[in-house]
Amino acid sequence: MNSQTAPFHYKHISVMTEEICNALANVPPGVILDATVGGGGHTEAILESREDLTVIGIDRDQNAIAATTARLTKHKERCSFRQSDFLEFEDVLNDLGVEALSGFIFDLGVSSTQLDLAERGFSYQQPGPLDMRMNENQSLTADQVINEYPESELFQILKNYGDERFARKIATSIRKNRPIADTVHLAEIVKSAIPARARRTGGHPAKRSFQAIRIEVNNELEQLSKTLGAAISWLAPDGRGAVLSYHSGEDQIVKQTFRDSESGGCTCPQKLPCVCLAKPTGKILNKKVITPEETEIVANRRSSSARLRLIQRLPTNSDDSQ
Repeated sequence: MNSQTAPFHYKHISVMTEEICNALANVPPGVILDATVGGGGHTEAILESREDLTVIGIDRDQNAIAATTARLTKHKERCSFRQSDFLEFEDVLNDLGVEALSGFIFDLGVSSTQLDLAERGFSYQQPGPLDMRMNENQSLTADQVINEYPESELFQILKNYGDERFARKIATSIRKNRPIADTVHLAEIVKSAIPARARRTGGHPAKRSFQAIRIEVNNELEQLSKTLGAAISWLAPDGRGAVLSYHSGEDQIVKQTFRDSESGGCTCPQKLPCVCLAKPTGKILNKKVITPEETEIVANRRSSSARLRLIQRLPTNSDDSQ
């Protein structure tokens, strides 16, 4: 698939759009970074909610950029889009002359379109190539992970990125059945490695393994951990950041990064006054994670695992972390 056909096929339902717009309702006028623009749903809602906000959208998937550019032509004076991964977002902002952000959005994970297009290789339910690249220009594919990685490394990926109880059995089965040709072949191998009693609950038995392999192919957790703190530092005072995660590993990174911002990285014992001169930079706005309403889950079952966390940038030199 190429970007010329993307606008006709890129159909993605944005998650918790109302909650995100509400979170950004009182940010200062200025620029919002949509770091995972997808089909442009969050961007469009933000542009329509306030006329004093503009959006810079980035995405690793060139098809998403093409689709959103075509979709939002009516707002073209107030938005711009670039193909980029998380690690390069500062270069994009600098190139566009942005000095600070009023807000940012990270909607993590895989899009509905990427899952639904068999040729992208994300689906365990449709035959397709072992690809799973969000950026189709990168070299590493799922084929290399599945057919070339040592069994021990596969085990760690399945265990750490997929929370897969049967990671060792699956890794062994993958090694023994090489070469593996396509996604359906892989899904069957994963399924056969899981005991029958465990296959009866928890959705498709290959779901966790496909998730883990996708995270490895796209280096998702490392990119997030290296980027989120920098995104907070770009916020203007009272600017806000919103992050939607769908996986425990993602959510843990978000939670810890937000905590570090709120504490300033303080290393002092919790019950004693801070003496390490840590300077908080952010305030966590929801101690309890926000989840979708039941009506949204019914309308879009893929939203069921979404977890929203919010942070607000403190005024410069503020030591208010309450």
